[in-house]
Amino acid sequence: MLSKTHITVAQNASGRSLNVPIYRITDNLPGPKVYIQSSIHGAEVQGNVVIYHLINALRHYQINGEIILVPNCNPVGTNIKAGEYTMGRFDPVNGTNWNRGYHYDPEDVLSFVNTVKASDSLNKIKTRFKAKRAKVLAQKLQQPWGLGLAQQLNLRLQQLSVDADIVLDLHNGPVSTRHIYIPEYAAQSASLFSIPHVIFIPNKFAGALDEASFCPWWTLQEQLEQKFQRPYDFGVEAFTIEMGSQEVIDFDEGKDDAHSILSYLTNKQVLQNGDYSPLNITRYGVKLADYKTLYTDFGGMVEYCAKPGQFIQKGGIMAKVLNIDNLDQESAVNELRAPCPLIPILHFPSASVLSGTQLYKCFTRYWKI
Repeated sequence: MLSKTHITVAQNASGRSLNVPIYRITDNLPGPKVYIQSSIHGAEVQGNVVIYHLINALRHYQINGEIILVPNCNPVGTNIKAGEYTMGRFDPVNGTNWNRGYHYDPEDVLSFVNTVKASDSLNKIKTRFKAKRAKVLAQKLQQPWGLGLAQQLNLRLQQLSVDADIVLDLHNGPVSTRHIYIPEYAAQSASLFSIPHVIFIPNKFAGALDEASFCPWWTLQEQLEQKFQRPYDFGVEAFTIEMGSQEVIDFDEGKDDAHSILSYLTNKQVLQNGDYSPLNITRYGVKLADYKTLYTDFGGMVEYCAKPGQFIQKGGIMAKVLNIDNLDQESAVNELRAPCPLIPILHFPSASVLSGTQLYKCFTRYWKI
């Protein structure tokens, strides 16, 4: 059964509320809660067509548990335009990255661990911990000094996902191939998506939704295992999925992206009699520490020679930068070369760059999964 409501995530300067739709799909059967959102960065729009395909596909299945889908979760960012470009990566008032205001405090976890008894069941611990996290978020939103716009938005969205067992945050890179961020403890889930490039991330919080979702449970698991000397598995996973380039909608590719997510949900038994499976593809993994940024030392007009997803050997040409002041000299073109074997995953979108610009983000020291 599909239902739709709306929540207010902000007000504009005229005092009008900015609302986003919340689609809920449930058949009131036991199972996990799944939360999926898209477009926290205004220019990252492909996730919306993916959610469209998900809604249409999920109509044909009975659902175990509940699926919450929140497309275009940041209408403020979507509407920040400069000419034909969407400038929706940062809160224009406070300069904050829209994906860095979610809440996680490890001290909340440690204080909770002190209340857990060895005889407590996994379900009891999980229920109590979800309630504690929900209470903390409500208190954060009621701070007497108020919060910046980005953090208000993030915390309201986090309230929707705080009791989810699975969180998927749909993003896009500037000019990018498809890749996914997976916490190291959930490494086995890499093979459940049809995504060729996988970044394995540690238990470290930097403000993003996936980290705010899995870090508390990862830390809780580790602390309880240390306290009681036995394994704990709460079955909570969260991922950031990067589905190609920003400012691009592709309905056919969106259907493939939706199938990838449905393959994962089928494996997690969210779909009764789900018939989706991941593609038989070669996947490449990298640790977050080896996901490197390549900067240019030269300013000028740039040709991006290395394409996202392409294998580049050490010394291979990544980019050529044209210096307008030196057009009459042999030094007019500077070549940027790969410092090691790598796979470029995304590159800067503009053809004019300053020195010190991040040109590429790359897999180094990668391996086949």
